[in-house]
Amino acid sequence: MKNVTLRDADAQDFAAIVALNASEVRHTSTMDEARLHQLDALACHHKVAVVDGEVAAFLLAMRHGCGYVNPNFDWFASRLAQFLYVDRIVVGAAHQGLRLGTRLYEDLFDRARSQGIPVVACEYNVVPPNEPSRRFHDRFGFREIGSQWLDDGAKCVSLQVATT
Repeated sequence: MKNVTLRDADAQDFAAIVALNASEVRHTSTMDEARLHQLDALACHHKVAVVDGEVAAFLLAMRHGCGYVNPNFDWFASRLAQFLYVDRIVVGAAHQGLRLGTRLYEDLFDRARSQGIPVVACEYNVVPPNEPSRRFHDRFGFREIGSQWLDDGAKCVSLQVATT
């Protein structure tokens, strides 16, 4: 049986987080270590899932009003008074099937509830499609409240919310 723990991310994890992000960049956006430092400074919730001592997954989330400049975050900020925004969640291919994403989301929803934040917001690609993300978010009760085209029409995202 594998030893799995969740903990706050720290700077020693950043190289592994950047590598995980790069492995799934087709479903997220690019991020180098300098960008990760910026995002970490804005994040209210930055967790890693560690499997047998190896960073295997991460979740990075921002709280409304944090000053994050991002078209998807801005879309939610113009419509919701309070929310936690999932900037990205990535589970490495070698560790899929261990429910790491589920554990990270359960932890995030617990945090939102404990802070009285009623909504978790996220987006995922619908063009090109990210079917695994759609199925994952459906299990948590996310529903679409809008969509928008990004990257000069190269992709379209579904803007999703779930109540805590």
